[in-house]
Amino acid sequence: MSTGSFVFMLHSHLPYYRKAGMWPFGEENLYECMAETYIPILNAINELYEQGIQAKLTIGLTPILAEQLNDDHLKYGFETYLNTRIEAVSGDLTRYPNDSVAHSQHLEFLAKFYYGWYSNIKDNFMNKYNRDLIAEFKRLQDLGCIEITTSSATHGFSPLLATDTNLNAQFKVGAESYKRLFGKKARGAWLPECAYRPGYEATSPEGKKYHRPAIEVFLQNNDIEYFFVESHQLEGGVSVGSRRSIGIYGNIEYIPLPARPSTGLSTYEAYWLPEAQVAVMGRNHEAGYQVWSAADGYPGDGCYREFHKKDDNSGMHYWRLTSPTTDLGDKMLYDPVLAMSKINENSDHYVNVLYHRLNDHKKATGKEGLVMVSFDAELFGHWWFEGVEFIKQVIMKLDKTIKRQTASEYLDENPPTTAVSLPESSWGQGGHFWVWQNHQTEWMWPIIHSAEKRISNIVGKYPTIPEDKVLHRALNQLARENLLMQSSDWPFLITTWQARDYAVERFRKHQENFEKLASMIENNSIDEGYLESVESVNNAFPVIDYRVYTEIHEGVLPQNEGALYPLYS
Repeated sequence: MSTGSFVFMLHSHLPYYRKAGMWPFGEENLYECMAETYIPILNAINELYEQGIQAKLTIGLTPILAEQLNDDHLKYGFETYLNTRIEAVSGDLTRYPNDSVAHSQHLEFLAKFYYGWYSNIKDNFMNKYNRDLIAEFKRLQDLGCIEITTSSATHGFSPLLATDTNLNAQFKVGAESYKRLFGKKARGAWLPECAYRPGYEATSPEGKKYHRPAIEVFLQNNDIEYFFVESHQLEGGVSVGSRRSIGIYGNIEYIPLPARPSTGLSTYEAYWLPEAQVAVMGRNHEAGYQVWSAADGYPGDGCYREFHKKDDNSGMHYWRLTSPTTDLGDKMLYDPVLAMSKINENSDHYVNVLYHRLNDHKKATGKEGLVMVSFDAELFGHWWFEGVEFIKQVIMKLDKTIKRQTASEYLDENPPTTAVSLPESSWGQGGHFWVWQNHQTEWMWPIIHSAEKRISNIVGKYPTIPEDKVLHRALNQLARENLLMQSSDWPFLITTWQARDYAVERFRKHQENFEKLASMIENNSIDEGYLESVESVNNAFPVIDYRVYTEIHEGVLPQNEGALYPLYS
C-alpha cells in the first residue's frame, strides 16, 4: 500500500558563457558541469532504464542553458576541454609513483581513476550521445524516464522587471525555445530564483491605475501549468536560504526580514494560485535540508571528495573533505571505494527519511501526501562528486510503498483542491529580493528598466517583419541582448562576490550591445560588420522573433486559446 508520492526535481542552470572567457569564469564552468553533472545524470538514467527502472526525475533545463548545450562551438569546446583533462592526468601518471612523494602509490591509483573517468565521459559524449546532450534528454523524456521543465529565457528575475511586455517575453521566448529543442510544449517551469510576486495595483506615468497580474498569469498565457517554490513561501517562517548550503551561497551579508507567521499550509500537497489555474508545489524542507545543508547534509561527510583543493600540476581533485575544520593543506587523500560505501549508507538513510515523512503524514491526516525536493542539479556531481550515484541508489531503493512520479504525473493524479496566495518571496538569502536588489546592484535596475521601455518603443514601429534583412537581424539581436542583460546571474554574482568583476563586465557588454543596436535602428544606420560581430558571439535563440516585444497595454496579456484567466483591462 502506498504511503504517498515522491517528486525529485533537479534545476539545471548556468549563465550564458559562450565566447565570454574560459577560466576562472567562462566556458570552462559549463564544461565542468557537462562532465561532472549532465553526462553522469544521463548515464545514471540510462543505467536505470537498462535495469527496467524509469527514473521519473523532473529535470529543469533553463532555456539559456539548453541553448548552450545545443551549440556547436561549445560542443567542440567541450571535446577540447576533455582532451586537456586527459592530457593533464596523463602527466600525473608519469610523476607517480615517486619515492620522494608521500603516498605516491595512492596518488598513482587516483590518477588512473581520473584517467578512466574522463576517458569514459569523453566516450559517452562522442560515441554514446553523438555530441548531442539535448537529443539524449529529449529521448529519455520521450521514453517516460524523465520530465523536462523550462524557465524564463535567460533566468531573468521576474518580479523586478518593470513591464508586463518584458516579463511575458522572458517566458514566451523560453517556451518557444523548449518546443524547438524538445518537440513539445513544456508543462512545468522553474521560476528563476524561485522569485514570485502576486498581482498588485500600479499607476502608469499618465496617472492611470491598472492591475499588474501575478506571475502565474504570465505562465498560463505561455501554456505553463505548474511551478515550484521554497518551503517558507508556502508555510511561512524563516527562509532556509539564510542557512549555509553546499555550493550556492558564500558567507554574504544580507538584510533579513522578520519571520512570517505560520500559514497553516504544508508542502504535502499542491495548490492552485489565485489569478490563474496554475499549480504550485513547495519543497519539503526536512527532506531537502538533509541533502543540501553543508553542515548537516550528506555532502558534508568527510569521506566525500574535496571540491576546493586541486593538484598544482593537473588540477585533479585528489583529496577528501576529511572534516569541516580541516585546513586544505591537511586534507587526507580521496578514497573512491570508501566514498561509494558511504553513498550506500546515505541512500539507505534517505529512503528511510522519505518513507517516515510520508507515513507520518498519512497517519496524521488519513491522506497520502507529497514530498517534493528540488535542488540545483549542479550540486550533484560538480559540487558533490558522488551525488549522482546517490540519486541513482535512492531511485533503485524506493519500493512500491512510495510512488516515484514526475511533477506532471503527480498533478494529473492529484489535481489541487485549494487555492493559496503567496507573498513576494524567493529562495535567496532572507527569503526576499535583497540578493538581486541591494546597495551593490541598485545601479543595474534603472538600466534594465530603461531598456525595457526602449525596446517596446522600437519594435512597436515594426509590427510587420521588414523587407530589409539587415534591419530584421538587428531587431532580433536587440531582443537577444535585452534578454541577456536581464539575467539574474549578474546581480547574484555581484552580491555574492563569486565573480563580481566578471558579472559587471558581462552586464555592461550586453548593455553596450543593446544601446548601440538600438541607436543604429533608431537612426536607420546599421553597421552590418558590428552586427555580425555581435551575432557571432551572442547567438542564443536562433529563431527569436523580435515581435515578442510588440507593445501591449500594461496589465493586459495576449490571450492564449483556452486560457482560464480573465484578463484585466
